[in-house]
Amino acid sequence: MKISRKLEYACRVLAQLGRKDSVSGLVHIEHLAQAESIPSNYLVQILNRLRLNGLIISKRGQQGGYGLAKDPDQISFYAIVMAVDPESLKISCEQKGESGMKVSEVWDELSRKWVDQLKAISLESIISNIDSKMYYI
Repeated sequence: MKISRKLEYACRVLAQLGRKDSVSGLVHIEHLAQAESIPSNYLVQILNRLRLNGLIISKRGQQGGYGLAKDPDQISFYAIVMAVDPESLKISCEQKGESGMKVSEVWDELSRKWVDQLKAISLESIISNIDSKMYYI
């Protein structure tokens, strides 16, 4: 499976915001770009899509920045995909030929299961996995 760079970056920046949001409020774009190794000019476009879809908030000015609009457990991966790359969920399978209908049914079913999984996984699940560090003695 191949996900778009835009979707990957969106997930990474949302995870970053989820970790920072509870600690220090809004986060500057420069910090987000550096922490997640994302070009800032491309990050602006992603952040705008996330903001327009209600996943993040933004504030201009010296004390401005970006933050999550919802708690991380309220942001599903499905919402992230729909915000930045909804085309990735579309199945384009022709129903031609003798087997076309059955092949299409299989891909449709797999697509439904994929969407169900995306809806079931929240941003919180990756934030908590990142934050739980192992210490060895």
